[in-house]
Amino acid sequence: MKYPFREMNIGDKFYIREFDENVDPSELIWHQDKEDRKIEILESNGWKIQLDDELPILLEDGSTHSIPAFKFHRVIKGNGKLIILIEK
Repeated sequence: MKYPFREMNIGDKFYIREFDENVDPSELIWHQDKEDRKIEILESNGWKIQLDDELPILLEDGSTHSIPAFKFHRVIKGNGKLIILIEK
């Protein structure tokens, strides 16, 4: 399966994930993950995250967010690239 991001493992439970500025927004689909995740925003320029039954939230550099296991969510494209640190 092709993903709309590049990901690099940097430790036991930590990953750096990068969404390119040229990603097609139609590839940023609603999905769910099997485990709880914590994300820290390293670089964002107008990107947002939306959890099921919630309004989109602007992803600001340095902010952190929790995504519960099996909660549907998606990212919404901004300008430039999005780089996040994920703890799975």
